[in-house]
Amino acid sequence: MIPRRQDNAKRDWFRGIDLFSRLDDPIAEKTRLEQSLLFAELSQIAYMPPEPALECAHKIGFDEAIFFDRDGAQAYRFRNASDCVIVCRGTEPTDWNDVKADVNAVTVLAEAVGRVHSGFKREVDDLWPFIERALSGNRQPLWFAGHSLGGAMATICARRYRLSRMGHWVQGLFTYGSPRVGNRAYVNYCRLVHYRWVNNNDIVTRVPPTWWGYRHGGREMYIDALGRVRSVVGWHRVLDRLRGFVVGLRQLQIDPLADHSIEQYIAHIHAAVQRQRRAMAPHLRRRQPLSPESAAANPAR
Repeated sequence: MIPRRQDNAKRDWFRGIDLFSRLDDPIAEKTRLEQSLLFAELSQIAYMPPEPALECAHKIGFDEAIFFDRDGAQAYRFRNASDCVIVCRGTEPTDWNDVKADVNAVTVLAEAVGRVHSGFKREVDDLWPFIERALSGNRQPLWFAGHSLGGAMATICARRYRLSRMGHWVQGLFTYGSPRVGNRAYVNYCRLVHYRWVNNNDIVTRVPPTWWGYRHGGREMYIDALGRVRSVVGWHRVLDRLRGFVVGLRQLQIDPLADHSIEQYIAHIHAAVQRQRRAMAPHLRRRQPLSPESAAANPAR
């Protein structure tokens, strides 16, 4: 009976999960949106136990998935012949009490310059000996990613790695629904290629508050109330958030919490990738060389 129960539990992890990304080439050869979709899916996989996570990683194109776990701080290293990826596991708040854990924060001195959220730093401190050992001698392009708390941890990990004695270039950092991590001096000191995804009213992206000195880093990739990826600022952002809140009420959802779901991030980014591919298709067809048969059938005049 136990194996059957384990099989059922394993199937539960795969229910409702569609993996759209496939790695046939190095990650750097994908478009930014395709990279964003890949790392969002890896951030979703990071919530899984090791066995189903490895199975999903294999489907995408990774040969290896190593799980790190210490005192509740958790992360994966995914690797294939071309790339190495560190993905930190986050938390998925379902009520206000979970959100308060991000709000009730004090800052501590960072490794180099500025101040950083003490709780997020503590999570990384727990995992860092494992990550440091796993990345020792790495010569592959290195990427970091994470959702929610995992996004904050990935931000600290990427900066710590860049400033460490290992110190090789970080290819990219992709975060989804990440809270603010540190003060202005901290986020500006170490420059990284960082794409920071924000889904409309996602409340976690707005904590801890700016009046406590916290700031976001990286380039914001905003998903509006209609699921479109575009830049929306000022009063247009306020109106867009209001529109999203009203849509959420009609769907009987608390929009600031619903928008934090990694599944929503994946769905919106996948839709953006599909639109991009449709727009690029005519140009790709024009650039493809003619086969010998087509050239013979259509000789130049």
